[in-house]
Amino acid sequence: MEGLRRSIGWPAAVLVLTCAVLVLVPTEVSATRFIVGANNGWSSNVNYVIWAKRKHFYLGDWLFFVYDRHKMSVLEVNKRDYKNCNSNHPLHNWTTGAGRDVVPLNVTKTYYFISGKGFCRRGMKVTIRVEKPQPRPSSLP
Repeated sequence: MEGLRRSIGWPAAVLVLTCAVLVLVPTEVSATRFIVGANNGWSSNVNYVIWAKRKHFYLGDWLFFVYDRHKMSVLEVNKRDYKNCNSNHPLHNWTTGAGRDVVPLNVTKTYYFISGKGFCRRGMKVTIRVEKPQPRPSSLP
């Protein structure tokens, strides 16, 4: 450090060391907020199987459900209740009453969401498989 400071000056030495540290520090992968159903939201006129297949969901991402709060709901259920559209025993009721519900994907697993009140049988259900983010390639040799 002393030799570097003498040859290029103190401010430049600090700049060089700061840049070196920044290169070595891994950057955080930013989370993605997915609007379930895109422009159509959480409604019965979306094929959620196709919608979800086009996406990669990673740990730390968020699902944003937008729907008619007077008619529909957002329920997290197990696989069996998902297949049978059974809303009687949800693992978690994400419905807040505002019709704008955010679900954090904070566990690496497969999530199953349905809407109650008969809407599940009209196609309002989605499976979300959450993975760990892929490690970024190292910039060091």
